[in-house]
Amino acid sequence: MGFSQALSGVNAASQQLDVIGNNISNSQTSGFKSGSVQFADVFANSAVGLGTRVSGVLQDFSTGSLETTGRNLDIAISGDGFLRFQQEGQIGYSRNGQLTMTSDGYLENAQGARLMGYGLANANDVTSGVVVGGAPQVINVPAADMPASATGDSGEGVALQLNLDSGTAAYDAGDPTTYSSVTLYDTLGDSNGTNDPVDQTTLNYQYSTSFSVYDSQGLQHSATLYFQKGGDNQWTARTALDGVLSDQEFGAAFNENGALTQFSELDAAGDPVGIADITDPAYEWPNLEFVSNGDAGQLPDGVNTITAMFNLAGTTQYANDSTVKSVAQDGYASGSLAGISFTDDGRVVGNYTNERSVDLGQVALANFRNPEGLTPSGGNLFQATADSGNEILGIAGTGTLGSIQAETLEASNVDLTQELVNLIIAQRNYQANTNSIRTQSEVMDQIAQLR
Repeated sequence: MGFSQALSGVNAASQQLDVIGNNISNSQTSGFKSGSVQFADVFANSAVGLGTRVSGVLQDFSTGSLETTGRNLDIAISGDGFLRFQQEGQIGYSRNGQLTMTSDGYLENAQGARLMGYGLANANDVTSGVVVGGAPQVINVPAADMPASATGDSGEGVALQLNLDSGTAAYDAGDPTTYSSVTLYDTLGDSNGTNDPVDQTTLNYQYSTSFSVYDSQGLQHSATLYFQKGGDNQWTARTALDGVLSDQEFGAAFNENGALTQFSELDAAGDPVGIADITDPAYEWPNLEFVSNGDAGQLPDGVNTITAMFNLAGTTQYANDSTVKSVAQDGYASGSLAGISFTDDGRVVGNYTNERSVDLGQVALANFRNPEGLTPSGGNLFQATADSGNEILGIAGTGTLGSIQAETLEASNVDLTQELVNLIIAQRNYQANTNSIRTQSEVMDQIAQLR
């Protein structure tokens, strides 16, 4: 009798119910990929089949909806690819980007698997830059402070855009109505009271502006430019740091349309040092310098002299009020790590208390020629198999790999309504197979009653 056929149907329906139940139970698991059962009939050189069997359980790797969480350690992949994790020496792949940071700087999921990618060239220097390439490693976010950087150290220096009022009358030392005056110390020693306090200079100017610069220990200083208009389209500028006058003087010239055409440091005779024409291919912006020489300079001993490129590109001379249009400088104080964030291409960005940000790592994504060949290993992870093929590593947003979405999680791709319908169908299937067994049993009873 055909008990075996009905029994195989009961077993297959039972496994289908298990898969459906697993899908339903994980409908709220971030990054979960639903499964579906595939059946196959069973024949053994017979015209009548021997029932059915479960030939496989396929994972559906379609993308779940992306939901914003507002949590900076939540990430999702918009598109193809998997996050790469390491746990107890084993590599796993996941679409679940719920991360936490351990006390020693590792990014882990709830099961303790650590996110992998690329790290800094020098783990002890947060400004050393991320080295992308080679075998991915577990990402570690260093707790070290960002060291201070003096203005000019990165090569960018000071970039200042001004407008100098073309209607300003030329400076006339004999006419106090054409200028303002400020008293400045000649050296830092004067300002500290270590030299004769009468060693001061009264500087006449017609426009001034200040901006911040940083020394090699990260101390912020106030630099000031004092402008005088020497004649038509001609200006000179003196510099001071924290009220201490520098020996430097700069000259600027404008054309009839108000565009800056010449800018250079001036020597003691008032002549340009080097090339002054900013349109000359060999032109280089002059350096702004504040000397570290104790009493004789503008900075104390123990720090380096500030030497920074002084870029006035875009400065104009129009018949409007003299004003600063933009100012930027590349120095900064030291800072402590305040938090991290992720970019679309998977860079792990450290945000510091000095309002600076640097890349501290790079998330690596993996993809497979046949993702359905991956096998679930629990804990929101999959393992590569011979069927999935070797991993294809890359950076988010390159090739076929999707982009990283920060403060976002991918929801489970379980369609709960469809699973409930599937549950009813599987239950009917199970019930029908049990009815077949019952019918077979009744037939056997009838045969046993034959005399």
